Amino acid sequence: MRFAFLQEPPFCFTDVSGRVGGCDTELAAKICRMLDLEDFSPIEAEFAELLPGVADGRWDMTTGLFISDERKRLVEFTRPIWSLPDGLMVAKNNPLGLEGYRSLARHPSAVLGVISDQVQHQTALQNGVPPDRVRMFATQAQAAEAVAKGMAQAYASVAMAHRGYIAQRPDERLDVVEVPASEKQPAAGAFALARSNPALRQKVDRCLNELLGGPWHRKMMSEYGFSDGDIDRLL
Repeated sequence: MRFAFLQEPPFCFTDVSGRVGGCDTELAAKICRMLDLEDFSPIEAEFAELLPGVADGRWDMTTGLFISDERKRLVEFTRPIWSLPDGLMVAKNNPLGLEGYRSLARHPSAVLGVISDQVQHQTALQNGVPPDRVRMFATQAQAAEAVAKGMAQAYASVAMAHRGYIAQRPDERLDVVEVPASEKQPAAGAFALARSNPALRQKVDRCLNELLGGPWHRKMMSEYGFSDGDIDRLL
């Protein structure tokens, strides 16, 4: 199975030895073994490539992505594998006192970084962030660097992804602000597969039905910082 992933801990990342780890990676590899598929082959990609790549056959499955009607026109999604709140990555000690998208919108000069085509861009606009104060980046690392250097005052993504990034780089003096549910409810993400292969989606879903919330899954997720509450929210 060819599995497309991003450098986005704790979901997927390459460690110092070159091994690809992360909770999405481990879950996908476990499914691959359960289905007796050919060798599990992680392929690093940028976010903008993920859905086109699975649609045109460059890989068989992607790391978890938020489910949307627009994306469902391009790919098939498995059953959800996590349900998580948004977060803002900010400078250490949150100097602007940001509490979410709306508080950032009230600061007349605060700039928000987002990854191109990620759902947080639209969520920010819906919560009043002016379009001319949104900056696009291709990768998590580029957006985080912009915050660290003061070129953006916050970077919007999944709160857990921010925590995973900061845990690997404690010297970068960054913090996370979780977006309140009044601005964005926790949202579900799932693996994406080609619409031309519904049989694979059915097989993957059967594996997920067996794994999610079970002892192996809870132990594995806890190793990447997820709580039982995070898993119970999904279930």
